[in-house]
Amino acid sequence: MDLKRIERAIVEILIAIGEDPTREGLKQTPRRIARLYKEIFSGINTDPKKVMKVYRVKNQEEMIIIKDIPFYSMCEHHLLPFFGKAHIVYIPKKNRITGFSNLVQVVETLARRPQIQERLTSQIADLIMARLQPMGLLVVIEAEQLCLSMTGVKKPGHLTVTSAIRGVMRHPATRNEALSLLKKERKD
Repeated sequence: MDLKRIERAIVEILIAIGEDPTREGLKQTPRRIARLYKEIFSGINTDPKKVMKVYRVKNQEEMIIIKDIPFYSMCEHHLLPFFGKAHIVYIPKKNRITGFSNLVQVVETLARRPQIQERLTSQIADLIMARLQPMGLLVVIEAEQLCLSMTGVKKPGHLTVTSAIRGVMRHPATRNEALSLLKKERKD
């Protein structure tokens, strides 16, 4: 990532909007934004397949669920954040599973690039299907889009929901079981 080039671009943006990039509050802004972009777009140069390890552990083809994985991403249309939670349910085949932290890392890696929620949902599902080859998979993402909250219709607090369904999760009974388990509230 070319941090100096990002800094120069931010200086140009500040000038273009009528600001003085040399004024006290903005002097370090180009450098801060360059470092910020390095972090929030770190998934661009990371291969998500490499963060997902496959293990063989006895499983009776029972559902494995991880829910409420927090993520932050940048909408590629406006370069404004969208953020929320991802939920993953899969049914292993031939005892092929992965660690929960691997699933979290897959979400994180794919979210840390210019994205749209619909593609992010499908990319997570497609990667898990390719690596684990499960019997079925359900990925649900719930997010708030700041481009809807701050611009255009200006409706903060909304929730956008996308899902990707693969394999036996397409069967109504299996899908309904997975969705009911995702809806269960935690008792803290």
